[in-house]
Amino acid sequence: MTEAKHLLSLKNVTKRFPGVVAVDRMSLELPGGEVHALLGENGAGKTTLVNMLYGFYPPDEGEIIWRGEVRRLRSPQEAIRLGIGLVPQHPLLVRAHTVLENLALGMPSAFFFPTRGLERRIARLVERYGFRFDPNAYVWQLSEGEKQRVEIVRALLQGAKLLILDEPTSVLTPQEASELFKALEHMRNEGKTVVFISHKLEEVLAVADRISVLRKGRLVGTITAAQASKEQLARMMVGREVNFQRSKPPARTGRIVLELHNARAKNDRGLPALKGLSLELRQGEILGIAGVAGNGQRELVEIVTGARRLESGRATINGIPPHSPRRPRIGHVPEDRRRQGIVPNLSLAENLVLHDYYKPPFSRGPLLNYREIYTFAAAQIKRYHIEPPAPTAPARLLSGGNLQKLILARELYGRPALIVAVHPTYGLDVSATEMVHDLLIKSSREGAAVLLVSEDLDEVMALSDRIAVIFDGGIVGEAAAHKADRGRIAMWMAGVVS
Repeated sequence: MTEAKHLLSLKNVTKRFPGVVAVDRMSLELPGGEVHALLGENGAGKTTLVNMLYGFYPPDEGEIIWRGEVRRLRSPQEAIRLGIGLVPQHPLLVRAHTVLENLALGMPSAFFFPTRGLERRIARLVERYGFRFDPNAYVWQLSEGEKQRVEIVRALLQGAKLLILDEPTSVLTPQEASELFKALEHMRNEGKTVVFISHKLEEVLAVADRISVLRKGRLVGTITAAQASKEQLARMMVGREVNFQRSKPPARTGRIVLELHNARAKNDRGLPALKGLSLELRQGEILGIAGVAGNGQRELVEIVTGARRLESGRATINGIPPHSPRRPRIGHVPEDRRRQGIVPNLSLAENLVLHDYYKPPFSRGPLLNYREIYTFAAAQIKRYHIEPPAPTAPARLLSGGNLQKLILARELYGRPALIVAVHPTYGLDVSATEMVHDLLIKSSREGAAVLLVSEDLDEVMALSDRIAVIFDGGIVGEAAAHKADRGRIAMWMAGVVS
C-alpha cells in the first residue's frame, strides 16, 4: 500500500428493501493503493453495496465517508465527480455506436467534436495499462470481454481514484486475465484503490491485498490474502465446506448427435468467422470449446442453435439441419442471460414454460392453464433453489445466479438430446457454480450431448471429456481432457500450433 489514509470508509451502513435487509450495519475501510476483494454468494449484498457507493440509491442508515468527509451520494454523476468508477458485470454501452462514441458520452469536455483528442488519451491509457481494442468498432461487434475492457477504460478516462470491478474476468482467457492483473498492480502502485468483486477464488488470492466476505447482507470478516486459502474463503461465503473436486463418472458415448463438416459462415460485419470448422459430439459426452473471444465461438453457437445459416459446409443434429423445425430439442444456455435467456417482464412461471406453454397440461386449446403452470413452476423453483421462490415475480428481478438457475431449469426439462452451454457459470458464486457443474455432468451421463463453450480454461478442463480449441474460425487442436496439457491448450488458444 502506498497510502495509509483511508480513501473510503463505511460506518454501519444499512439498506432495506420490502421484506429483506440487503446490507446490514456494514463497516469497511479502504485505504489508497490497495486491491480489496469483495466476496459473497449471489444475494449476499455485494450489488446493493456497490449501488450505494455509486450513488444509485442512498443507505437507510450509516455513513459513507470519502477522504474524511461524510458524503450522501445522490447520483452516479456525483460519484464520478468524486473519483469513483464502476465497471458493471453487464456492460452499459450503446450497441449502435462505436467504442469511441461510447467513451465520449458523459465526458465533461466532449460537447463539440467529442471524439477529437479522445483517441490520443485512449492511446496513452493503452500504453500505460496494456488495454487493447479497436476504438472504431461498433459495440454490437464486440465480445463480452471486450465490452468490459471498454468500461474499464471509460472509468479511467473519467478520473477514477476508486475503481469498482464487478466480475471483470468472467469471460477473459487466462492470458487476458493476466494482463488485467498487471494493469491492476500498476493502478495500485499509482495509489488508486480497486474493489475487485469476483467468484474466482484463485484470482482473488492472486490479485488482492485484503479480502472482505459478505453473507446475507453482513460482513463476515476481512483478512489478508496472505492469510487466506480457497477452502477458508468458500467456507466463510456459504457457511459450509465446498467440494472443489468434481466427481465425474467416465463418459459412455453413443451415436453422433452434433456434426459439423467444413462449416463456413460470416459474422455480422460480413467477414469470414468460421473457416472450414469440423467437429463431432457424441451422446453422453461433454465437448469443451476453448478459445480467446472473437475467434468464431458466437457464430458456432448461432449455427448449432439455428440462429445463423452456413455459407457452405454441413451441420446436423441427429442428422437434421439445426434450422429445421424437425430437429430434436436443444437446451440452450446463452451467453447473455438477460437479453437472450429470458423475457424480463414475464413471471418466473411463464419463463419456465416458454418451450412448452402450448402443450398439455400447460394449455387447454387456445387458453393457458395457469394452475398447472404455477404448480410446475413451484416444483422447478424448489428443485433448483431459485430465490425468491415466487412463481409470479417478474424474471427481471432475479440476481445473476438465480437467473441462470431459472434458465437451466427450463432448458434441461424434457431431457434434450443436445445442450449448448455458453459461459454457464459467468458471474456465479461457488455454490451456484457447483450446482451448474453437477447438472451438466449429470445430464451428459444420462445421455445428453453437451457442447460447453467457455473462456474459463479451468472450467473447460474440469468438466469436459474432450477439449477442442478454436482459433481464427477453425479447430486448431483437440485432446482428451484427462490427458490435456494446460500449457499446450493455452498455446493453441493463442494460435501457436506445433
